Amino acid sequence: MDQAGVMAVELEKKYRLTEAQRSEVLAAMEEFGAEYLGEEFEENIICGSESLIERNAVIRVRKTDCRTLLTFKQRMPGISDIKHQIEEETEIEDGDAMLRILSSIGIEPQLVYEKRRRTWRFRDVELVIDELPFGLYMEIEGSLTAIREAEMLMLAEDFEAEPETYPRLTARLGKRTGSIIESRF
Repeated sequence: MDQAGVMAVELEKKYRLTEAQRSEVLAAMEEFGAEYLGEEFEENIICGSESLIERNAVIRVRKTDCRTLLTFKQRMPGISDIKHQIEEETEIEDGDAMLRILSSIGIEPQLVYEKRRRTWRFRDVELVIDELPFGLYMEIEGSLTAIREAEMLMLAEDFEAEPETYPRLTARLGKRTGSIIESRF
């Protein structure tokens, strides 16, 4: 929730990239002076329960070298190529303890996917290029207008939009290990 107690709504558009498109985007970001914020390796653990499924929501524990985040996401209905979802996130000290807490209340790990993420600040958007075991992706997050402007400047208007979330792609493309589906490098 924000300072007024209202849940935050995230707006982002995701694209499936080829190697050539990634090179084009990197060149465009350099040309337009995008600010490179760094690269992280992530392990994302998606947890769910029947009540979360009914709400089209998940809880994610994201571990990086520097920190661990707990995130609640709930997809809002819509037909746009730009995702609208409620998102609340907080840093936690101990990801393994959080997973045990969630499990004790019936929220179990269901999916695990790894990702290499490079992040830039470009005008009024955050732009990321993600590498997952099943492909390359770009996400642009910001207001609708800022996303469309960045898309135009990055020459990404004709790129293939990816409507599926990383958890859904992992569910479809990952490997089952016991009760968990994984997509790891």
